[in-house]
Amino acid sequence: MDSISLTGLLEGFTALNWQHAVMMAIGGVLIYLAISKEYEPVLLLPIGIGCIFANLPLSFLTGEEGILTILRRAGVENEMFPLLIFVGVGAMIDFRPLLSQPKFVVLGAAGQFGIYGTLILATLLGFKLHEAASIGVIGAIDGPTAIYVTNKLAPHMLGPITVVAYSYMSLVPIIQPPIMKLMTTREERLIKMDYAPRPVSRRALVLFPIVVTIIIGVLVPQAAPLIAMLMLGNLFKESGVVERLSNSVQNELINVTTIFLGLAVGSTMDAASFLHLQTLGILALGLIAFSLDTAAGLLFGKIMCFLSGRRINPLIGAAGISAFPMSGRVVQKVAQEEDFSTFILMHAMGANTAGQLGSVVAGGVLLALVQPLLG
Repeated sequence: MDSISLTGLLEGFTALNWQHAVMMAIGGVLIYLAISKEYEPVLLLPIGIGCIFANLPLSFLTGEEGILTILRRAGVENEMFPLLIFVGVGAMIDFRPLLSQPKFVVLGAAGQFGIYGTLILATLLGFKLHEAASIGVIGAIDGPTAIYVTNKLAPHMLGPITVVAYSYMSLVPIIQPPIMKLMTTREERLIKMDYAPRPVSRRALVLFPIVVTIIIGVLVPQAAPLIAMLMLGNLFKESGVVERLSNSVQNELINVTTIFLGLAVGSTMDAASFLHLQTLGILALGLIAFSLDTAAGLLFGKIMCFLSGRRINPLIGAAGISAFPMSGRVVQKVAQEEDFSTFILMHAMGANTAGQLGSVVAGGVLLALVQPLLG
């Protein structure tokens, strides 16, 4: 009896292999980056824990009735968790800088160019079209959008794409500044911009999320779920009459959902689906997408600088990606490194909020173009 009991106890050890050990080490690295370096800790920490859980051999956490399997089915496979997170994100966004300077919507569009360039490159490197589209959307630097699109087009790649997307979100302060300095001159970075914001009425702030939802929902139906949830959260905030709901989606809802989403995504990082050369390809292509998006935004920023008679600092073009509000803050930091009296934060935030909308539209366009081809 004792030998039988001992055999049962050792069964997990005998099932443990080097692939499990490597994946648990990767989970440990994610936890280290979250705690020690504070790289997107609210998501990388639960993803790292979920990765370790998923690679425990013979674990009941990931079996048919395991809690991680239930979370994945309940919130990721039907896209509920990313959509709930978007409600909270929408309640945190202030669209006043964009509404007072609508011309910066061009930079939000330019900040998505890398998605399509990387899609083309990935197909040339041998990825199938739906896989290439999922990799390209990493360039949006928008975790919920990346999860939403990947789950519809290439769910087998959800683990590595999500980890790469959120890792690059956390590396915005490291990746973007060298590209900014490479593509702009010191004279351009020293350009000061007047900020006399056009007054934005409460009526405009309330109508904006409603109108945007209708327009994008009609033009790009595939983006309707994302934009609707984003604008729902923003409407809660700007209506001024449901402060309790606004506070709840910004705090309790987004926090609880983030925990479950992180664990569910981490559970997809099993050794069989993660440990292969394709993951390294995703890592490299994601960086290319991010860099191309930043470069395209800066290029359009330089064009706007020229057309405005050098009254627009081209650095704000780098904020056209969706990493809100981190990218806008990085733009301000780089500008102040040249002259501490330079203040372009509000202009950068206008481009940054435009980038948030642009990433949702870009994700919808990818779904519209690629999903019908999957049959």
